[in-house]
Amino acid sequence: MIYELTECPERAGTLFAGWEDTMIFSCLQGVMGRVFATAPENPQSACAFAGCFAFYAGAPDRELVRGKPEGFVIMVPQNEAWAELIEQCFPDARKVTRYAIRKDTRFDTEKLRRLAQALPEGYVLRKIDGPLYDRCLKNPVTADFVSSFETRERFLDLGRGMVVLKDGEIVSGASSYSRYREGIEIEVDTVPEERRKHLATAACAALILWCLEDNLYPSWDAQNLNSVHLAEKLGYAFSYEYTAYEVDGQ
Repeated sequence: MIYELTECPERAGTLFAGWEDTMIFSCLQGVMGRVFATAPENPQSACAFAGCFAFYAGAPDRELVRGKPEGFVIMVPQNEAWAELIEQCFPDARKVTRYAIRKDTRFDTEKLRRLAQALPEGYVLRKIDGPLYDRCLKNPVTADFVSSFETRERFLDLGRGMVVLKDGEIVSGASSYSRYREGIEIEVDTVPEERRKHLATAACAALILWCLEDNLYPSWDAQNLNSVHLAEKLGYAFSYEYTAYEVDGQ
């Protein structure tokens, strides 16, 4: 049987020991996300689920994997045994490589200010407020800037986000995909027709500066090598590759 650890998600903490992913922190701290486990106390297996990411730890458990949350999920196994189980349960899952970025970056704030100010003419940076939150949800490219938070009020309380506007329309941005006590996990994207104009660089630089002002760490995890290169441009350093599985709604 699978239990959701609604009141004491930290009970699964030892299973995730040493795994430095901030979305796991979000779940275990009870800031956002959910924790599922094979027992309400002293579980041997657990899943930390935030946004569309599910992290599996402890003893591989088939029921836990098969009982994934509904919809599209990116499953991240703790080890090869979990990876094999995911492949058995979801043979059509897409096996992908993602790139972890170091969590101890010391940022060059002067460089970040220059990057944030280097927008082409006709583009402006804005913090995501209530009306911009609503507008982000209208476009699939920008929806993930805010969609992991349950409500607009929740995002405005816990989240941080910067968007680039052109003629009043959101064309790029960087935001908190998730939040943990000490910081955020960054989500960044640009509408296809506006890419390669350094808009995302400016938005990310501005968001990082905002986080530093509020004593929050702006964590970064890269979906692809382009994301790694952007992170390095902003001052981050690559850490390691890891395997994940993209599972469509089943």
